[in-house]
Amino acid sequence: MGSMSESFLLSQSVAIIGGGPGGYEAALAAAQLGAKVTLVERVGIGGSAVITDVVPSKSLIATADAAVAIAQASDLGVQLFAHDADDKPLRPQLAINLAAVNHRLLSLARQQSEDMHQALLEAGVRIISGHGRLEGRNAVVVSTAPGGTDFERIEADTIVVSVGASPRELATAKPDGERILTWTQLYNMKKLPEHLIVVGSGVTGAEFAGAYMNLGAKVTLVSSRDRVLPGEDADAAAVLEDVFTRGGMTLMSKSRASSVENTGDGVKVTLGDGTVLTGSHCLMAVGSIPNTAGLGLEDAGVQMTASGHIQVNGVSRTSVPNIYAAGDCTTFYPLASVAFMQGRVAIFHALGDSAIPIDKRKITSNIFTAPEIATVGWQEQDVIDGVADGVVLKLPLAANPRAKMMGVTDGFVKLIARRGSGTVIGGVIVAPKASELILPIAIAIERRLTVDQMSRTFAVYPSLTATIMDAMRGMHLVERAGHEHD
Repeated sequence: MGSMSESFLLSQSVAIIGGGPGGYEAALAAAQLGAKVTLVERVGIGGSAVITDVVPSKSLIATADAAVAIAQASDLGVQLFAHDADDKPLRPQLAINLAAVNHRLLSLARQQSEDMHQALLEAGVRIISGHGRLEGRNAVVVSTAPGGTDFERIEADTIVVSVGASPRELATAKPDGERILTWTQLYNMKKLPEHLIVVGSGVTGAEFAGAYMNLGAKVTLVSSRDRVLPGEDADAAAVLEDVFTRGGMTLMSKSRASSVENTGDGVKVTLGDGTVLTGSHCLMAVGSIPNTAGLGLEDAGVQMTASGHIQVNGVSRTSVPNIYAAGDCTTFYPLASVAFMQGRVAIFHALGDSAIPIDKRKITSNIFTAPEIATVGWQEQDVIDGVADGVVLKLPLAANPRAKMMGVTDGFVKLIARRGSGTVIGGVIVAPKASELILPIAIAIERRLTVDQMSRTFAVYPSLTATIMDAMRGMHLVERAGHEHD
């Protein structure tokens, strides 16, 4: 039985278009299962997530966090001084060498890409540099030279499409890479912008607005909605708006940018009501579009949405049985962690391994602002809307002993448990390194643990995770009071 299974896998061929997180993980999983794997990538392994998006942006944010830590160190009793020629103390100024910062983060991105490339080669994956497209349902044609003069045809039993997405561009605000920028072009700047106008208050806009504010730039954030981070937890958005305002950022809500113009020595942003904003640079963060045009997907019978995203189910399968898709080009959440999981699940399903469908309600996401905002599962708005039958409890982080020691005053832990059973179904954490702190809640949701079961877990004292346990214990009392009331 084992030999038959092994011979089946060895006879299977897998072709993958796109070497981002989804394509990389699919290629690695397929090679490890013994299939013959060919990966087509036109830019570099890791895709935009590694080369121009997640890795460089989070590296930039880490630098901004370091700048804030130094600036706020005096609150903890740490003071920095230099001495002049007469040995008198001078308080040094904090300076940001943006050229050095950008050089470092792009180097990190390249190194990560090279590491991933090497891992694929060691696993036995054949990598072709070029632009791939489908030819029917069982072949990929690769243009391996500029101008489309050289082609290679790859036949495959299974095809995985993981081509990612690109920044959305507006006709009246065309990025030029100099003054009007997408988030992939920010790293060309040699010095900190004097006044950065960020158009778009979603995750990308909020992350970069906060980062450049903390690096010392003047920042104006233009939001077409009534608040920052529309669609996210309202309490979390309120905390972030307060932090942004305290930091000196100008927030403009219900303001839609109708045009952006490069004036030569700056930018002019005209709003829908005629208001004109002037700054040194403008970041356009108005969403993204999937890179699915011209891939032959429609001709192959793959179902798409009106926006160009590929329809997939929980195991990353498209409407064509042997064609799978992963990452930002699909109808799932545009998160690198989701792309990795989609690529892995796609291969497990295609090659007959154990494939557990991805449950969107168990996906953990994080916004890398300062403080970070991490969410998982059902949210308070779902309870308010009657979609989820839950109980909500929120505890401020400022009451946590470790938070006091660290000088942390902003943030909270919010827990959502199913009414009656006390099963953990959702959570929000607003805190430093919330991306790390959210994991216990994610595990509780995945394993269907109750607040009583979680309450028996020991948290280190003092620690920020203690507030999570306090919320679990507090939820037990809320549930108990509810039962007594009934």
